[in-house]
Order: sequence, then C-alpha cells, then structure tokens
Amino acid sequence: MSMVEDIEIIPREGEDAEEITSRMGRPMTVVTPSEDQTFDLNLEALETILLHPKVRDKPVAVVSVAGAFRKGKSFLLDFFLRFLEAEGEPDWLGDEEADLTGFPWRGGSERETTGILMWSRVFLVPRGEGRDPIAVVLMDTQGSFDSQSTVKECATIFALSTMVSSIQVYNLSQNIQEDDLQHLQLFTEYGRLALENTGEIPFQHLIFLVRDWSYPYEYEYGLEGGNVLLKKRLQISEKQHEELKALRKHIRSCFQDMSCFLMPHPGMKVATDRRFTGRIKDMETDFVTSLKELVPHLLRPEKLVVKQIGQQLVTCEGLLTLFKVYSEIYKSGELPEPKTMLEATAEANNLNAVSLARDLYNRVMDSVCGNEAGFIPSDEFEDAHLKTMDRAMELFKSTRKMGGEGFSERYVEILGKDIQEAYVRYKAANDSKNIFKAAKTPAVLMLLGFIAYIFGTVFQLLGMTNFMALANTLLGLSFMALIVWAYSRYSGEGRGIATVIDSMATHTWELLFKPSVSKYVSPSSLSQIQRTISTVAAPIPSSTKKNA
Repeated sequence: MSMVEDIEIIPREGEDAEEITSRMGRPMTVVTPSEDQTFDLNLEALETILLHPKVRDKPVAVVSVAGAFRKGKSFLLDFFLRFLEAEGEPDWLGDEEADLTGFPWRGGSERETTGILMWSRVFLVPRGEGRDPIAVVLMDTQGSFDSQSTVKECATIFALSTMVSSIQVYNLSQNIQEDDLQHLQLFTEYGRLALENTGEIPFQHLIFLVRDWSYPYEYEYGLEGGNVLLKKRLQISEKQHEELKALRKHIRSCFQDMSCFLMPHPGMKVATDRRFTGRIKDMETDFVTSLKELVPHLLRPEKLVVKQIGQQLVTCEGLLTLFKVYSEIYKSGELPEPKTMLEATAEANNLNAVSLARDLYNRVMDSVCGNEAGFIPSDEFEDAHLKTMDRAMELFKSTRKMGGEGFSERYVEILGKDIQEAYVRYKAANDSKNIFKAAKTPAVLMLLGFIAYIFGTVFQLLGMTNFMALANTLLGLSFMALIVWAYSRYSGEGRGIATVIDSMATHTWELLFKPSVSKYVSPSSLSQIQRTISTVAAPIPSSTKKNA
C-alpha cells in the first residue's frame, strides 16, 4: 500500500489543468502580518485546505518549523514535501540533479517568508487496518528577529505555530545557546497566556534541530547525540542561579515530549554559491545522510504525532476552529505586550527607582506628621510636602537607570501619582489630629450660648426685656443646635443637618471670633498652642503602652 493516499481534486467551474495542478500542491499564506503589528487570518485559504471533503474529518498532524530568519527553515520543509510525495519509496530524495521546489527559499541575507504558510495539499498517511489515516499538514513560519519584525510579531508567530502544531521544529544554528532557551521561554509563555489553564501540559512535541553542528567529536550527528546534548543543556543543578533553574523548569513544563537532532553543515557551495538550486549532488554526504535519518524520524506513520486538545484528537476541521479562536485572542489586545530583555531590565530598573523615591517620601513625611507625630499647621504641612516631594523626584532622577530619559518619563508620572495619593493620606491623618478643628463646632456654639447668656443678664438688669428675650432665644438656639449636632455625629443619623451646623459654625468663627483672636494672639503662638494641645490629646502609641 502507498504510504500517502491520493486525494481526488474536484475541478472547479472554469478551472484549467494548470490551476488544478497548482491547487494540488503550493504554498498558501494563511496568516498575514498587518500594518498595526497584528496578523490577519486568511480564512479562504484555510478553508480551501482544511475543509476538503477527503480530509476535513480526519485526525491531523501539524508539522511546523520555526526559528530565526535565514536559517534554512523553508529549505528543510521542501525535503519533508519530497518524503511525503514519494509515498513511502525508499529512495525518496529522488534525482540528485533535480532542483529543490515547494516552499519558496533562496540564499542570501534577507528574509523570504512572512506570516505563516501552509502547503495546500494535505497528505493522508495510512495507519493500518481499521484506523483513519492521518492528515499531515506542513507549515512554514516567518523567521524571528529580522530587521522588520517587532518582538510582539515574532512572539505571536512562534506562539501561534506552537499552539496549532503537534510537532514543532525549533530550528537553531550551530548550538543550543542560553539566548535560544530564553527566546523559547518568551514565545511559549506568550502562547500559554492565550490558552486556558487546564492543568495539562499545553504543547505537544518539540524537536531542537541544530543546524551546522561542528562538534561531532563531542556529540555525534543525529538524534542520539542531540538528545545527550539537550539533556545537558536543560539539566538543573544546585549551583545554578534561580533564574536559570526557572527557565529550564518552564521549558520542561510546556512540552509533553522533547528531543534534539544535530545536523552537519550542508557544504560551502550551498552556503556561498548564489546559483545553488537545491540539487542533492551539491550537498555534503554527511548532510544528506542526516536528512535520510531526520525526515523519516518525523514523518513515518508510526512517528507522526496527531494534534490533541484535552486528550481529544483534532481533525482538519477542528484545526480551522483553533486558528480562528487563537487568532482572535491575539487580535483582541487582552494579552500583555511581550518585551525584549532590554525593555524588561529597564522597566525593573525604573520601578526600583520609583520604589526608592516613594520610600524616601513616606519616611520623611512619617517623621513630620505620622501616627506618632502631633498636629502641624496646614502651611507647615504643605511646605514639608513640597520639599519632600522635590527630594523624592531628585532621588529618582539621580538613580542610575537603563532605558534613557524618554523611557523614564512614564515612571516619573507613576511616582508623581504615588506621592499624590500618599499626600492625601498624610493630610487627612494630620487634620484628624487638629483638636481645634474637631471641636470647632461645639466650641463656637457654646461660646455663642455663653455670650447670649451674658448679654441676657445685662439686658435683664437694665430692664431691656425685648433685647433680653432676643438673647435668651439665641441662647436656646445655640444649645439646641449643640444637642442636635452631638446626636447626629455620634449616632450617624441626620448627617445633612450636622453638616449645615458645621458650616454655620465655621462662618460664625471666621466672621466674628477669628478676627478678634488674631488681633490679640500671633499666628505662631496660636499654632504652638494648637500643636501642644493636639500632641497632649493624641493617642498613646502602641509601643509606649507596651513599655508602660
């Protein structure tokens, strides 16, 4: 039996033979980058590929290749195509003189692939009697870290391809380095954020494909040497920094299975000859040998990994749904913006500087008007606030930070907002310790009543009964207002009436009594009296109580 079943192509109205051939197998862009740094889903292309009547209800294996740009991802995928198109033939590499065709590739330093490409033909691979064949989908992805892509674009493409694939090939150059693991951590975490937390391992199989491996005397080419290298790179030891341990634990927690394959360099003609067209005869023998080991290892029926979600097999139609759901999540703006390592470090530096400046403000203001300090007049409080705020701002600006002044502007605003919130708290706490302010209303009402009583007595002695009645009325109103105010304040009922009485008492103080007090008592003496009384009347700190 042929390893790959043929899919009958149904001609469309007005379609010629060339168009039918193109539809049988060609790269189609299914995810396209847009100008606003998001990605658009090409539903028409996806539906054409995945809803074909022969494959739509078949379990699907999605093989994707991702990694840095200009590292041979598309070149490798075309050998995957050759293997699948050979339908199980031992000599699947074919004619040594034949050009390599399929996914677009070329030599040079500029990127070739943008977005995500999918091969338009889905290959049906039989699995034996009584079992549905596996629909194999090949995907090519835009390379990471080129000069035209942001971190968000790179993270989105890598994360989306990892989320929909069952086999993700992480294409690396020469070695597995620490920055390769850091990028993998960033991209997989961005993908994991978009998935519901089910408690299961989110992604399936990851294979580290190390190209141009130059140390076969340490770890031999192929799967065996690669797995030994991978085990060493992901090893966790007691001497490692916590950051390195966390990185390795994260990667292990993201994939159900991981492996590594070491490939030799394909040869100088492949790398430097602009006329190279992918002919086998122009490649080094070691490279061709490694191809013959790698490709069948991934694509033989017994090695294929079917896409699963929550232990349920995903069909081609289900894969289309996954693309729709995941792309909407990334377009919704609900996920945080991924950052470069420089941005993350600069953010941490600036937040630390904000914390130091905020602590300085709180520490100084605590000593001036904190819980254990007495009341200070409003003008002194405002002066202390302004001077301390200037010191805090100066400390923030003088602290060495990464990112430059432009990057720090946002954190200056954050510090200003934090200081303003602290200012409101300290002002409320200071005002609450002002005995004169708290007792102003009852003092004014009692003073009014006392004055009315004095004048009433004088008018009675002088026989001025009308004025005496007026004074007694004022006396009664004063004490009645005092009783109503006290009841409202201590019972919580009739707060509106108490507020009106407070307002009337304040106006009475400002118009009648304050001018007289200011005439005979200096402001500094009055402030000192207020502070002394407030300090004496302030609650005893808990530490003092314990000592007592």
